[in-house]
Amino acid sequence: MSYRHPDRDQIRIDGVLSALGSPVRLAVIRILNSGGDHNCTTVLTELGLSSKSTMTHHWRVLRESGVIWQRQSGRENLLTLRREDLEARYPGLLDTILAGTECDESTEAARPTQR
Repeated sequence: MSYRHPDRDQIRIDGVLSALGSPVRLAVIRILNSGGDHNCTTVLTELGLSSKSTMTHHWRVLRESGVIWQRQSGRENLLTLRREDLEARYPGLLDTILAGTECDESTEAARPTQR
């Protein structure tokens, strides 16, 4: 199976921001940000999810917006963050978004729990 990926110059800011507007997809990007290829099953495990069918939609949104590369390797699908392409199109955007997610997470962790 071959997947459609936009060329670098076809990546659009509205598509990237829309793709990253989902907490699940942001969590995927945080995992992929460590670099290299990640198989889908490992990403699902790290997210604590088990439904492959739901994630198929998320992979497609991230892929078609130009945020990730997805390719088949045997029976697995491998995911890679398109960091170089995103940095070339929108310098600093990815780092800013990732820093924002860390800041939000820290803020949530510091809030007292309500009973």
